[in-house]
Amino acid sequence: MSAASATGVTAPQGFEAAGVAAGLKSTGKADVAVVVNRGPRTVGAAVFTSNRAKANPILWSQQVIADGTVEAIVLNSGGANCFTGSFGFQTTHQTAERAAELLGVGAGDVLVCSTGLIGTGDEVFRAKVLAGTEDAIAHLSATGGGDAARAIMTTDSVPKESVHQGDGWTIGAMAKGAGMLAPGLATMLVVITTDAVLTAADADAHLRAATRVSFDRLDSDGCMSTNDQVSLMVSGASGVTPDAEAFRAALTAVCTDLAVQLQADAEGASHDIDIQVVGAATEEDAVEVGRSVARNNLFKAAIFGNDPNWGRVLAAIGTTSASFDPYEVDVSFNGVRLCSAGAPDRPREEVDLTPRSTSVLIDLKAGTASATIYTNDLTHDYVHENSAYSS
Repeated sequence: MSAASATGVTAPQGFEAAGVAAGLKSTGKADVAVVVNRGPRTVGAAVFTSNRAKANPILWSQQVIADGTVEAIVLNSGGANCFTGSFGFQTTHQTAERAAELLGVGAGDVLVCSTGLIGTGDEVFRAKVLAGTEDAIAHLSATGGGDAARAIMTTDSVPKESVHQGDGWTIGAMAKGAGMLAPGLATMLVVITTDAVLTAADADAHLRAATRVSFDRLDSDGCMSTNDQVSLMVSGASGVTPDAEAFRAALTAVCTDLAVQLQADAEGASHDIDIQVVGAATEEDAVEVGRSVARNNLFKAAIFGNDPNWGRVLAAIGTTSASFDPYEVDVSFNGVRLCSAGAPDRPREEVDLTPRSTSVLIDLKAGTASATIYTNDLTHDYVHENSAYSS
């Protein structure tokens, strides 16, 4: 099977996937996905939401990943299986057991992910997830990446996939997420696969380094989910051990690509805003400053109104503990510096904020560190989408 005929998680060698409809979504669309690592290696790594309120699949997967071995992952949309008590945890356990039985592997090596409405996970949910798991495994294919990507969508308007071709090895990935996008990952599920040869320790280190500067800097609406999980599966099927620096750079590029796709599909958004902070004393300061703007509703509302309100930027960053002098800061919108040394510079009329892509550059004049935070504006559609129905 050629790489050209496979997308996302099935682009690398050694992986099969499927996405099927199990009746969890009222639309009748696909809602259960399975990704299987056929080896020869079955290395795995994962990072999880930092929310103290964790869904049952997170609690299960944290146990599974402890030994660095992952044979498969089962994902469902249409129900979060969060705050569903011990019954919900048993549902997750049974899902892993059913997949393991059909695949001939151990249940302790099967990750499980769920996404959807919190509190959803009754007997009907369980039955549909188990049946969907069976159906998906029956339809596993080396070209099933696209079907799997569609099956994990919730309020997403489009599936999200990414592929990187290395020197004899490949990384493939899929993601879902369109709301509750904030640090501690985002309300997202991400599965990354590679046919490179990696140890469990290296896979874990590379994944944490990549997510730190990609998904963890996506802050669409400041709301942190209970079900976030980013998983990396390593088949080693290429037989190639990549240069560590090259692999980490490629993995970071894939994660950043997916983060930007998530940003672009954020619920109700009309602007994708990249907040670049430079001249910071430390990287931590740069992140704190960028995040203070990304979470500022006055700033986000101004961008929705196509108003390059740099005063709201300064007011937001002044709430942080970062080291800088507010009266030395420069602020630019879409390449036009409107504020210089804490005072007006160019006329606001020189900035056109009608395009969806929006950039804000904040120069703190306090050092050499930098960071970029990805966010969106605050719109009528966002409020409607999150008030008109449960999500």
